[in-house]
Amino acid sequence: MGQPSGRSLGNPQPMRTVRANKVTSRSDLFPRLIGMQKLADAQNFAVYRISGAGVPAKQRLVCELENWGPSNSGFSKAFVDAHGEALLDHIEKSLLPIVWAGGLDRAAPGPSGIAPFMTRLQGGLVPFSGMAFPVRLGAVGNGFVIFTGDDLEPASDMIVELHARSCQIMIDLLSLDERRVAAAEALSEREIACLQLAGDGRISEEIAEKLGLSVHTVNAYLGSATIKLDSVNRIQAIAKAIRLGYIS
Repeated sequence: MGQPSGRSLGNPQPMRTVRANKVTSRSDLFPRLIGMQKLADAQNFAVYRISGAGVPAKQRLVCELENWGPSNSGFSKAFVDAHGEALLDHIEKSLLPIVWAGGLDRAAPGPSGIAPFMTRLQGGLVPFSGMAFPVRLGAVGNGFVIFTGDDLEPASDMIVELHARSCQIMIDLLSLDERRVAAAEALSEREIACLQLAGDGRISEEIAEKLGLSVHTVNAYLGSATIKLDSVNRIQAIAKAIRLGYIS
């Protein structure tokens, strides 16, 4: 269940269409996740990756994509605080989907017929019910695609379909990261140095003084590094450079 099956039990054509489309940025994944959200009759989605793979004590869930929105900005942290350890433990042992009941629901989502093939977490720890599909692609490719909402009741074949599509989402996300790694390898020493100092909290004027450059040149280096790392701003570029191991 945890690996792409190459076929869709519901409607094979949409699955082939999803795989045929080339993903060039994370924004390309949002329409597909919204489509999956509708199939699950869910209200929101989130994609988590596991960082610190191979070092259990340092492993944690990092939210890569979500549509909870500003009004529910605390949901991601609440979910990780409540179920993070259970999910990290689960993916080491099983690829069965996970379900949980929120504070207002009495039962976890999912049809009774597939209950033996799903893992249930303690209910009531977060305000929303949901289901999580684990994906294990090795080292930097492990994580979960989750869907949340009230009264989630996807059919058994739809759960299988959503799991397969979750695998493809994670494969495409990993592919995008690999392309960003290739771009990051093209960063110049000056770009890396500027990113490192910016990551240390230095403003452009301080970086310029430290490196003996003009403020204009520093901003140019930071701008080019941001573009190479496929980031929308300096803060995101720093975060990606840290995640990719180019700065600390």
